[in-house]
Amino acid sequence: MVYPITPLFLTVVLGAPVWTVGVIEGFAESAASLLKLYSGWLSDQAGKRKPFAVAGYGLGALSKLGLALAASWLMVLAVRLLDRVGKGLRAAPRDALIAENCAPEQRGQAYGLHHSLETVGEVLGPLVGFAFLLRYTEQYRGVFAIAFVPALFGVLLLLWKVREPQTEVAKQNRPKFTFKGLSSSYRQYLGVVVLFGLGNSSDAFLLVRSQDLGFDGLDLLLLYAVFNLVSVALGISVGRLSDRVGRRPLLTMGYSLFALVYLGFALAQSPGLIWVLFLFYGLYGALTRGVQKALVADLVHPERRGTEIGTFHMLTGLVALPASLLAGFLYTQISVGAPFYLSALLSAIAALYLWRLPLKTG
Repeated sequence: MVYPITPLFLTVVLGAPVWTVGVIEGFAESAASLLKLYSGWLSDQAGKRKPFAVAGYGLGALSKLGLALAASWLMVLAVRLLDRVGKGLRAAPRDALIAENCAPEQRGQAYGLHHSLETVGEVLGPLVGFAFLLRYTEQYRGVFAIAFVPALFGVLLLLWKVREPQTEVAKQNRPKFTFKGLSSSYRQYLGVVVLFGLGNSSDAFLLVRSQDLGFDGLDLLLLYAVFNLVSVALGISVGRLSDRVGRRPLLTMGYSLFALVYLGFALAQSPGLIWVLFLFYGLYGALTRGVQKALVADLVHPERRGTEIGTFHMLTGLVALPASLLAGFLYTQISVGAPFYLSALLSAIAALYLWRLPLKTG
C-alpha cells in the first residue's frame, strides 16, 4: 500500500527532487545491512528466531505512522531507515524459521508459499490504496495511516499464534564471522548476487519512469497490484518446480527476464508497453524471490543457518545503496534510459555467470 506512492509523495507533496528517491531507498536498504547479519548470528546464539521477527515487524508497523506525519524528505529518510532496521532484525531469523519448519525437499515450496502469501498483501494493499485515493484524491498521508492497521495485526498474529519449532540450533562460543567459513559454492553464489544487485536499483525508479510516461498515483497503485498479482499466482508453483528441477534454471530464467524488462523500460515510449513490462516483472519476481531464498538455505551450514542466511541479506542490502545512487545519477544527469540499460547489462552477465557456476548443495 505504501511503496508505490512514496515516490509521488516525495516529489509531488513534499516537493523533493527525483534524486532523493535514490538516496532514500539506497540508504534505507543499506543502513540495516550489517544488522541483517548480526540478527541472524544472534538468533543462532539464542536458539530463538521469533523474538527478532516480532521486533522487526513491529518497527515496520511504526514506520507507517511515521510516513503519515513526515513533513520533509529528511523525515521520510528517517522513517524509511526505521522500517529497514526492522527488516534487518527480522529477515534472516524469519528465513531460518521457515527452513526449520519444513523438510529440505520442500524448501522451494515453503519459500514459494511465503513469497505468495507476502505478495497477497502486496496485491490487496495497492487496491485498498487505490480505492481510498479514488475517494480522497492525492491524500497520500491517509493511505500511510491506513497501512498501519494491517501491519499491526500482522505483528499481533506473529506474537500470539506462531510457535517456535524445536530445533538443534546450539549456542556456540560466539565465533567471529568470516567469509572463509562459508562453503565455496555459497561464496561464488554470493558473488553472483552482488553483481546482479548492482544493477537491481530500487523499484521506485520503475514507478518514476512510469510517472514520466503519464501514470498518476491511481495508475501506479494498479500497476503495482498487477505486478504482484502475477507474482502471487505463480509463487507456489514455481517453488514446487524448483524442488523438482533445481533452483539454478529458474533463477537464470528470472535474471534473464529481468534484463529484458529493464531493456524495455529503457526503450519504452508508450504507457501500454509499461503494463506489459510490469506483467513480466511479476513473472521475474515469481522466478526469483522464493527460489533464491531456497537456494541460500540449501547452501548454508545448518548449525550457522541464521548467520549465513544473514550474510545473503547483508550483501543484497549493501549493494542497494550504490545501485540506487548510481541509478539516480544516471537518470537525472545522463538520460532516463541510462540506468535501465546498465541494469539490463549487469543482470544479463549475472545470468550467464550463474548458469556456469558449479553449485554443490547439502
